[in-house]
Formats: sequence, structure tokens, C-alpha cells
Amino acid sequence: MNDQQAYLTSEKFSELKKELEHLKTVRRKEVAESLEYARSLGDLSENAEYQEARDMQAAIEERITHLEQVIKEAKIVSHDKSDIVGLGSEVCIKKDGEKGNICYTIVGSEEANIHDKKLSYLSPLGEALMGKGKGEEIEFETPNGKQKYKLLKVE
Repeated sequence: MNDQQAYLTSEKFSELKKELEHLKTVRRKEVAESLEYARSLGDLSENAEYQEARDMQAAIEERITHLEQVIKEAKIVSHDKSDIVGLGSEVCIKKDGEKGNICYTIVGSEEANIHDKKLSYLSPLGEALMGKGKGEEIEFETPNGKQKYKLLKVE
């Protein structure tokens, strides 16, 4: 991992620990069995199953290394109910010139998922929201130009 601190909620921390345990105990064994079977088929130089199993093994080991690093360096955040946006805050914002509003939870980059309405504090919008309070105007640059929002709610 970079010099970047991994900020996680306790739920995401537990989820990553479960994934790591599953990869180490279940997936490693499955891949080892696949490798053993592929070796039994003979010539490894032209054995697609063997190469696929090796690729899967490399991907799993890479994910295990990543998860171990994230878990080791993780800082668990819990949101204190403040009127100022911080990690764990739930915010509702309205884009300038649009009718509807949208709500997000501000999270660390490891947990960000726009489909689940979880916005990274490192994203341009997340950075602009950090430290702001209800009613404030937020302005930030994107590749598509300057964006303006109003912060409607902070929980």
C-alpha cells in the first residue's frame, strides 16, 4: 500500500478480515487442487488449465498480500454525530441547477462504492465536502469543469 492511510469502518474491517481468511483457507486449497490436477494432464508447456490455475494462484496471492497490508495499516473510524463533514458522515447535497438531491456516506478509498452511495473522502467531491457544514456551498474542479453543490444535510 502507498503512504496513504486506509480508513475503514468497523464493518468493512470485519468484511476484509473474513475475505482474507476465506482466501487463505478455502481458495488457496482449491487452486492447489486445480494445479495438481492440471499437472497430472502432462506437458505443462501447452497446458491451458495449468496456466489458468497459475494465473488464479498469482491473483489470489496478490489479493492476500493487499488485504494483509490494508488490515495491518487500517485505521478504524467511527463517526461522531457532528455538524461538520468527516469520515463516516452521511451527507445530502444538491447540484447547482438541478432539482433532486443525492445522499452519500463519506468513507475511505478502500470502502468507496458509488453504487452503494459510499463516496471516498479522496474523490474531488469528497475532498470538497470534508470540513464543511450544513448550508455551505461547495465548489470544485473536475475534468468536465467547475462543479457547484449545496450541502443540505450532515449526520
